[in-house]
Amino acid sequence: MIEVDVGVSRGEFRLEVAFTSAPGEVVAVLGPNGAGKSTLLDVLAGLLRPDTGHLTVNGRRLVDKSTFVPPFRRGVGLLSQDPLLFPHLTALGNVAFGPRSLGQRRRPAEARARELLADVDAEELANRKPRAMSGGQQQRVALARALATEPGLLLLDEPFAALDVNAAPALRGLVRRMLRAKPDTQVVLVTHDPLDALVLADRVLVLDRGRIVEEGPTRTVLSAPRTAFTARIAGMDLVAGVAHEDGVRTPDGVVVAGQRREPVADGEPAVAVFRPASVAVHVEPPHGSPRNVFAAVVGALEPHGDMVRVRMGGPGWLTGLTADLTPPSVADLELAPGDEVYLAVKAVEVDVYGVTATMGAWPNRTSGPT
Repeated sequence: MIEVDVGVSRGEFRLEVAFTSAPGEVVAVLGPNGAGKSTLLDVLAGLLRPDTGHLTVNGRRLVDKSTFVPPFRRGVGLLSQDPLLFPHLTALGNVAFGPRSLGQRRRPAEARARELLADVDAEELANRKPRAMSGGQQQRVALARALATEPGLLLLDEPFAALDVNAAPALRGLVRRMLRAKPDTQVVLVTHDPLDALVLADRVLVLDRGRIVEEGPTRTVLSAPRTAFTARIAGMDLVAGVAHEDGVRTPDGVVVAGQRREPVADGEPAVAVFRPASVAVHVEPPHGSPRNVFAAVVGALEPHGDMVRVRMGGPGWLTGLTADLTPPSVADLELAPGDEVYLAVKAVEVDVYGVTATMGAWPNRTSGPT
């Protein structure tokens, strides 16, 4: 079990984070650049001593007012986007380095290293040095090295970010298998990729400006985002405002009709969330009676898988809102940046959630997915 309650000041930036995790739980930490993710990792790894608070891993106090266990005595493993293998050592030597540094004799350390290399499907790399390995192979060896000391806490810092599109899925699956085989290992994963969180994490924490602004089960947080950042990485559109009897009222008074998914009082901060695929685009005011019809300006057309993502521009709360259309639909509508269009979204496709003041959903504007 991890117990974290720390405060760190770095210039004008202040990190204040408190959370716990159950034994064997994988916690993903998401957040925009500058949110405090790296600072939190530095605290957990022992590279930075917090100003206040405490850190406990599996009942062992690593940090408090009078205690600071240095990195090499923490039992913490790290896998980052850079494998950081020792260039002069073979794969076997790299993996055996950790146990050897803890006093284990050479033969048992190397035997353990061979077991781990086999576990990560890299047994044939045992006698190769890093320069003779691909990026994906190096990362497999780095994973084995991170696990070689049987760490009580494993930190994963964007571990797949530097891999190509073919290597990343294979290693992601491998990490998932390895973590399942080590149910007592505590894991904190820092990532910008929602797929990493969905595949590996039980729970998500979203940091913004040094505070936790969202947390909960991974699928719950990514399917019902409460902040603009989480909506972007989850591929959702989000409109911030205050709760209204029909949905959410934006700062300039427009009401986005939707279904209230939890109790929230009228006038309290709230967000409306919907999928870009739910947004219809028209060049003339649509007929019928859709409750949500808004005049907008096309800002950009972007490829998005087998769809075209139409991103709105111009001033106001609609900036950044997106709609996913098929290429034939875009051709039929003859869309181009600068065109005036009408967006229609059915109220039944819009979910309304309350937010707290700390969630920081307030640039008071729509923020579409990236």
